[in-house]
Amino acid sequence: MIRISLALTALLAGCATTESKIEPLAGSWGGTHVGLVIDPAGGRLEYDCASGTIDQPVIVNALGEFHEKGTHTPGTGGPVQQDQVPTAFPALYHGSVQGDRMTLRVIVPSNGTVIGPLELRLGAAPVLMRCL
Repeated sequence: MIRISLALTALLAGCATTESKIEPLAGSWGGTHVGLVIDPAGGRLEYDCASGTIDQPVIVNALGEFHEKGTHTPGTGGPVQQDQVPTAFPALYHGSVQGDRMTLRVIVPSNGTVIGPLELRLGAAPVLMRCL
């Protein structure tokens, strides 16, 4: 019994030293209808007719997925008044990353809006078609 306990303790100690440090995701990601810039503090998105933020570091789990909170701000089309304050809605950003590819979904719970799946690539320029 003592041998099993010692072996288990040694095994667990070995596992603790081999864990990799989790780093926030970063970089410029682009795709059709979307651009995303991620830095250690969060992210900023631009869509054809909207924008958004991810309000904390984007942490990818062992499965290559992330689930972060932020905001989604629908565009209005046409000119924006100088003193106009856009309405930002709470949003959930769900993504999966494999190498230099990302699939992203945006959910706005307050109005049931779901955007995506959007396909992005690290370092690619966004292809946006601005609304009028």
